[in-house]
Amino acid sequence: MVYRQTQARLQKDGEVRERILELALMRVADRGFAALTMQTLAEDAGIATGSLYRHFRGKGELAAEVFSSASQREVDALAEVLAAPGRAAERLQCGLRQFAARAWGSRQLAFALIAEPVDPEVDEQRLIYREAYAALFVQLLEQGIAQGEFPAQPVHLVAACLVGAIAEALVGPLSPPARAARDAGQPGASLADVSDALVHFCLRAVGASLSAMQTPAKEDQP
Repeated sequence: MVYRQTQARLQKDGEVRERILELALMRVADRGFAALTMQTLAEDAGIATGSLYRHFRGKGELAAEVFSSASQREVDALAEVLAAPGRAAERLQCGLRQFAARAWGSRQLAFALIAEPVDPEVDEQRLIYREAYAALFVQLLEQGIAQGEFPAQPVHLVAACLVGAIAEALVGPLSPPARAARDAGQPGASLADVSDALVHFCLRAVGASLSAMQTPAKEDQP
């Protein structure tokens, strides 16, 4: 007789799996992917380490799912802003500022997603999500060109440049040494500094008019 799992058991397994992913994301948000091990996660979940392998083949697969889940939230948040009504340049500025603010509000997680050395499975997801971000910018650029806000340009290449600029602008201020320096009271770039520089650079890069580069009232976070 072929054994078949009951619907109740499948639901229970699904709930346990989601709980494991939530705990894993909390650990990464607190200490990065380096702190994510099968043993420590099993302890967090109150289960045997071997039980984790019923849900994930290994740390690489687990970390990749954590990365995918966290990154999808950011893609969805950015997509909502970029798809809002209004001029393309204004939506780009709002999207950049929101992305920077969300990263600033969860600096360890943001650094882990952007730049922390990771397993190959996670690196694969990182490339997938860089393409997802670029696709959002491609759509926005095409709209801006059609509306006469931006000059004609190779939108796929420019979108990739925007993704790279965002990552490079944030990785330094979000890095562990920079966070430690700020915690120690040493001067460093603020959220407003980073956001303003990023907005001005990206709007100039896509050929937006100077009138689109007005800086809103600054709201910084420590």
